[in-house]
Amino acid sequence: MKIIETVGDMRAQVKVWKKEGYRVGLVPTMGYLHEGHQSLIKRACRENDKVVVSVFVNPTQFGPNEDLESYPRDLEHDAALCQQCGAAVIFHPTPAEMYPEGYCTFVDMDILTKELCGLSRPTHFRGVCTVVSKLFHIVQPDMAYFGEKDAQQLAVIKRMVSDLNMDVQIVGCPIVREADGLAKSSRNTYLSLEERKAALVLSKSIFAGKKMVESGEKSADKLVNLMKSIIEKEPLAKIDYVKVVDLMTMQQITVLDRPFLAAVAVYIGKTRLIDNFMVQEV
Repeated sequence: MKIIETVGDMRAQVKVWKKEGYRVGLVPTMGYLHEGHQSLIKRACRENDKVVVSVFVNPTQFGPNEDLESYPRDLEHDAALCQQCGAAVIFHPTPAEMYPEGYCTFVDMDILTKELCGLSRPTHFRGVCTVVSKLFHIVQPDMAYFGEKDAQQLAVIKRMVSDLNMDVQIVGCPIVREADGLAKSSRNTYLSLEERKAALVLSKSIFAGKKMVESGEKSADKLVNLMKSIIEKEPLAKIDYVKVVDLMTMQQITVLDRPFLAAVAVYIGKTRLIDNFMVQEV
């Protein structure tokens, strides 16, 4: 497995693969890989001849006072995991390589980015769309893999690919959880032992909400109220949002009469965590 650090070298490698007729998969990540990323890489390796895992902590998707500098990084660990899973290349550019001096071009989106995480992180999805667009142009993958834990991000990327006629198939992969239910996240490492225990209110609210829907509930307000009531019982939890939105438009709905996303974002201490469940057929 190679570690490639420049755009030119990455493009040259892809050219060789394409000339040989290989199918290329891409797993975009910010590194500090865990079992959730591992599931994406393994699926990409099953479905493609060559897989690139990008490891890049993208500065343009972090807002002021967010955790850019403290975001966990461990390339040696990431490389071992990628090699174990069968990836061919880690693409690990520097910020200066991706955003050289004078850089001033960004990819932005309306509507889908105005709700959920976009409300409290107004520049976040501009950074996401920009870096993912750049990665697609550099790697030219046939397929790209994203986790469903970041459900709004997945919807945004699917829409960007459709709107901008990008020739790549986007694959969403299920949330991977700890044995006690907490969704896997690189930010879980920020949690103290007490906070780690408190963080279980996210998955508890998700599981309870899913059970309510499975029992036939059609009121989005009742679903939101149930999930909020569970989270609010935890003293260390501070709700950013608990919302139910249309799965395609990310706009809030009141009746569960279409495919929808029930999503939560909660601060446990200073750490912001997200979780969700989707209903794709109603």
